Amino acid sequence: MRGKARLLAALAAFALVLGPALAEARPGGGRSSFGSRGSRTFSPPPVTRTAPDTARPMDRTFQQPTRPGSTVPGAASTLPGRSGRFGGGFGGALLGGLIGMGLGGLLFGHGLFGGFSGFGSFLGLLLQIGLIVLLVRFAMNFFRSRQHAMAGGPRPQGGPQDRPQDRPQGRPQGLHRMAQPMGSQPMAGGAASAPVAVGDSDFRAFESLLREVNAAWSRRDEAGLARLVTPEMMNFFAQDLRDLAARGWRNETRDVRLEQGDLAEAWREGGTEYATVAMRFSLIDVTHDAQGRVVEGDAQRRDTTTEIWTFRRNAPGEAWKLSALQQTG
Repeated sequence: MRGKARLLAALAAFALVLGPALAEARPGGGRSSFGSRGSRTFSPPPVTRTAPDTARPMDRTFQQPTRPGSTVPGAASTLPGRSGRFGGGFGGALLGGLIGMGLGGLLFGHGLFGGFSGFGSFLGLLLQIGLIVLLVRFAMNFFRSRQHAMAGGPRPQGGPQDRPQDRPQGRPQGLHRMAQPMGSQPMAGGAASAPVAVGDSDFRAFESLLREVNAAWSRRDEAGLARLVTPEMMNFFAQDLRDLAARGWRNETRDVRLEQGDLAEAWREGGTEYATVAMRFSLIDVTHDAQGRVVEGDAQRRDTTTEIWTFRRNAPGEAWKLSALQQTG
């Protein structure tokens, strides 16, 4: 009986801690930021009316800090195939240490903070597990917020014209709204970059890519995805699809609707152009297991989310491709 109780408690701890990592299987998973934004990979894009919260630092990127030998807090350079789901640095080490300590105590008969016997003690153990999980999540959120602040660096104090609520929202495009280009406003990122004007045709391309990337993901069409995203993003998407397949899961996103979008910044580095756009969109997001049973999501409910997508093209007039996807908050 005691052995079964320990096993159940261990499984409960795994479920509580790993639950957020397994949730939301759509493109990007709603849990990580990955890809590259050229020289601005480690700098958060400006906030907008659509995304008033600062973008999370990159969890997975091939980009290296621009200065040799320098490190950027909060930005993890990731080799191909690594998921980076638990993050890195001190927060990741804290999470791993607490999980290892707690589960080790369970398996060796000491509980999380000591021995237990009887049903009452077992309930107490579950409360201890819950406390550990809450502490871990609090610590991870704390260090993530510190990483945001450190990765962003000092930011100049702008005038009233710099506030997101004062930026024009643009004119309606069908049922959607996309902000107008920010014109010739100076952009952060160094002397090597220059502003780029983004027009209605570009916004339509961004909205189309939002739908097409989700459609190719739902079909598990890697060849189709490769035409829509950069090779780096394709590497991450392919790994995520393999992770789902290893669990026998298949994620489907459909009826994707852009509700609102804002241009955060657009710039040129050499011959390459970048545009970062905050997008709030709704969709049906459902994950099935190998038997077709729903394991996540609800086919009758629309979910709404806000993400920051960066697009890249090698020359003016060429097709845009998704080069980075970041979460907010």
